[in-house]
Amino acid sequence: MKTINYVLSGLGGQGILFMTKVFATTALNKGFNILGAETHGMAQRGGSVVSHLRIGDARSSLVRAGAADYLISMDESEAYRYLPYLKKGGKLFANAGSKSFPDERVTDYLKQNKIESFAMEASKKAMDLGSPKSTNLAMVAFYAAFGVGPLTADDLRSTVDAMSPAKVKGINLKIFDACYEVGKKISSAN
Repeated sequence: MKTINYVLSGLGGQGILFMTKVFATTALNKGFNILGAETHGMAQRGGSVVSHLRIGDARSSLVRAGAADYLISMDESEAYRYLPYLKKGGKLFANAGSKSFPDERVTDYLKQNKIESFAMEASKKAMDLGSPKSTNLAMVAFYAAFGVGPLTADDLRSTVDAMSPAKVKGINLKIFDACYEVGKKISSAN
């Protein structure tokens, strides 16, 4: 299969590595080859964290600038920082206010590179649903609603179900389902 490249970005403590694990586990469960790499800047102090995940027959673990199919960012400023990783025609999913995203300073870049951008206030949604630490799962579900890439929403939800400890399984699936619905509304409007 053609290699599909993901870049996941955010700040230390936002659950980037867990989010990567959900994607990687789902890909492995489907029988895909994967390679991945993480960069932890000042992660423990809220610094930049980026994870590269390559699904398919990749030869190296790092995604080159201009080669990512998908950028999923837990933080709006980190979405802008890692924007150069997206290829022409790539898709950006960000934890940001949908009315103010993307910032007007990057709209020309997005248009020139045919990059589609989608935003949901995942932090607010997770908090409203009673689990602010589940913002990362909210973003996985939001991405899943667009039906892009080799991993389906059902595949990702099954992985979340299997990976979630019993005491948080119910809330994790509730967040997944609610944020999937938000994404479906946005994707069907486009």
